[in-house]
Amino acid sequence: MIYPIVKYGDPVLERKGDSIMEFDTPELNGFLEDMFESMYAAKGVGLAAPQIGFSRRIAVIDCSLGEDPAQKIVLINPQIIAVEGKQKGEEGCLSIPGFREDVTRGKKVTVRAQTAKGETFEMTGEDLLARAFQHETDHLHGRLYISHISALKRDLIRRAVRKKVKAGEWT
Repeated sequence: MIYPIVKYGDPVLERKGDSIMEFDTPELNGFLEDMFESMYAAKGVGLAAPQIGFSRRIAVIDCSLGEDPAQKIVLINPQIIAVEGKQKGEEGCLSIPGFREDVTRGKKVTVRAQTAKGETFEMTGEDLLARAFQHETDHLHGRLYISHISALKRDLIRRAVRKKVKAGEWT
């Protein structure tokens, strides 16, 4: 099932997701499949559960955009445990379509998370994968990438979104 992407302004995007306590259930496995399907339909590299309206600490990532099944990553209850270096690059978000800004993130990032079966693992990523780890983990804590840009740029985006809402273009 493809879920619609929740857009900026929806309160679910600004609250911390609930931790997952039950693993390896048909419901969880089906939800993960739906998350990947929804992410691919939106042409994203990553998707966090709040972006489809569920306040849960689950994210999926695939830097290959569905081209290489071996690159599919499931992060349940993730936490960033190490950050090295810096990278600055353009970042966007499926929940804030049409806007992109330069964001400084860690260049090499290690995340600790659980699999769909509840097994704890650690994974280190660099460049795009490091950015995706940080971006999606932020979502699970109720933060959007615009919290990492200047107040002026953030305000400009908010104003533009308000205009779109008034015009009926932000649904």
